[in-house]
Amino acid sequence: MRLPLRRLSHRATLPAYQTALAAGLDLAACLPEGELITLAPGAIARVPTGWAIAIPAGYEGQVRPRSGLATKHAVTVINAPGTIDADYRGELQVALINLGREPFTIEHAMRIAQLVIAPVSRVELAEVETLDETGRGVGGFGSTGR
Repeated sequence: MRLPLRRLSHRATLPAYQTALAAGLDLAACLPEGELITLAPGAIARVPTGWAIAIPAGYEGQVRPRSGLATKHAVTVINAPGTIDADYRGELQVALINLGREPFTIEHAMRIAQLVIAPVSRVELAEVETLDETGRGVGGFGSTGR
């Protein structure tokens, strides 16, 4: 599949797979020369990437956390996975939150998230009076004992 992308800043780092079998393209922060973003504990910031993309019809972009940032610094994507619809053409930005106890500084070109392109299934809604019965029924939120 071909993914068209448009560079919005000469400083933008091209998204890239880090290994041959990686599912996601790493996304990097694109910050103006000399600027940093410091996330205080509990703070949220939208971090620009410097790219706009054209996702093909029938697909979506899923913006997911990077495991290293999450486990080492408690910094994650607040709306994970963030969804990029196929008709969006604005700048790809990543909403990060610092769940840690210390401030976290984001520098230019730092890898901050990953982008997975995935197929989308659309459904036809059918309102009904009842639903079929299952063994689980209405049990949710831990009802299976796990």
